[in-house]
Amino acid sequence: MYTTIITLHKQGTSQRQIAKLSGVDRKTVRRIIKKYASEQIEIPIPYFKESKLVAWHEEIVRLLESNMSYVRILEELSQLGLNSSYSALTRYIKKHNISRDTCIRFHTIAGEEAQVDFGDIGKRYDSDGKLRKAYIFNMRLSYSRLDYYEVVFDQKISTWIKCHINAFEFFNGVPKYIKLDNLKAGILKADFYEPLYQRDYKRLADHYNFHLSPCRAYQPQEKGKVESGIKYVKNNFFVGRNFESYCDMTSKLACWLEKANGRIHGTTKKIPRELFESSERGCIQALPTLEFDMSSWHIRKVAKDCHITIENNYYSVPSKYVGMEVGILRSSSVLKVYFGEDLVATHGIAVGAGIFTTVNAHYARDKRYCPGFAEYDEKLEGKMQSIGAYGENMLLLLKNDHKKDWHKAARGIISLRKWYSDDLIDKACKRALCYGISSYSKIKNILANNCYDLPLPDSEVDYARTA
Repeated sequence: MYTTIITLHKQGTSQRQIAKLSGVDRKTVRRIIKKYASEQIEIPIPYFKESKLVAWHEEIVRLLESNMSYVRILEELSQLGLNSSYSALTRYIKKHNISRDTCIRFHTIAGEEAQVDFGDIGKRYDSDGKLRKAYIFNMRLSYSRLDYYEVVFDQKISTWIKCHINAFEFFNGVPKYIKLDNLKAGILKADFYEPLYQRDYKRLADHYNFHLSPCRAYQPQEKGKVESGIKYVKNNFFVGRNFESYCDMTSKLACWLEKANGRIHGTTKKIPRELFESSERGCIQALPTLEFDMSSWHIRKVAKDCHITIENNYYSVPSKYVGMEVGILRSSSVLKVYFGEDLVATHGIAVGAGIFTTVNAHYARDKRYCPGFAEYDEKLEGKMQSIGAYGENMLLLLKNDHKKDWHKAARGIISLRKWYSDDLIDKACKRALCYGISSYSKIKNILANNCYDLPLPDSEVDYARTA
């Protein structure tokens, strides 16, 4: 506006007309023309007054990083001597683009640290040709930025541990610290002062002699190097590529990884493989001589059906432990169940899912007294055999004709002892065997009608039939 007024004035326009054309008060026009006449300033110098908050800039940043609200920040600064308004504070923060997400960069020495994480890569074909949800595991050495990647299809503790072992073998060594997020495969309870580690993961750390260094909760930037590694493999390998099979994907990933570790890294401006060989290989710890025992430890509560569940399969436990928590040591071939220090059950590992592995002796004795359990079957068989030779042969015929329901007919025949002697029941069984009859009701009719002593077609024939 200043330049417009001066230009019109130079053209001989009156102050009244300038005010009318510019929409500015005539007094303002007069003041600007007078200023120009005395100072000959063609372009006005903007007025700038530095905010008093400039002196408090570092304090504002510090308080923002502690997640304080603007009101609380103003209260804290006021106690320190600042005399300003809420609106002035908010304008200052907005003008200078002060963010709550500021963070510091962490630097590590060679061999000191590696960072680990899983990343979601959508659905991919597994080794059986099934399309499943997949993840990429990344371990990145913080100093050289040398990467190890592996595609997996779950985030189980066994998978997490196996990925670490494979990464250590890839690097042919172990860093002193592993920086990780608070995922359940590694950290059972996130706590700044004393995090609760997953038992088997802690065993792995002890075996390979590295320390676990979990990030603070909700502070993923503390493992920013592996976050960048996950982002890098997603955007530079998986995006825009289709794979015919699991083998095709893993072989191409291995080839790509060689190139990725041979590129010039964007931050270090050095090649990760060369930096690792020249400066870090001699600093990482050697691999242990003994292999890590992959047996995993679990805690389960025994269900009322006397079974515990692990890896989608079911294993029996003695009934006296129903409702109690038991410890489970699982290896690749054997599952052992402990109550305290006592071994209470041992099973082979079931192959598949939804498989029940049951030891009948684990049920209470009174619960085992039913069809299908040895105690019940043996007692019923003994009663049929005690009737006589034909009663024993009838038992074989019942098992052959009635299969697993033979108990019902056998119990019916045994119940006839309430009214008839074993000798008469044995004769009735003999007659029924002669005609191939295995029906309780028919044997009962033979006894009721006194037909057990009637002549048989051929008294020399052995009427016993085996199953």
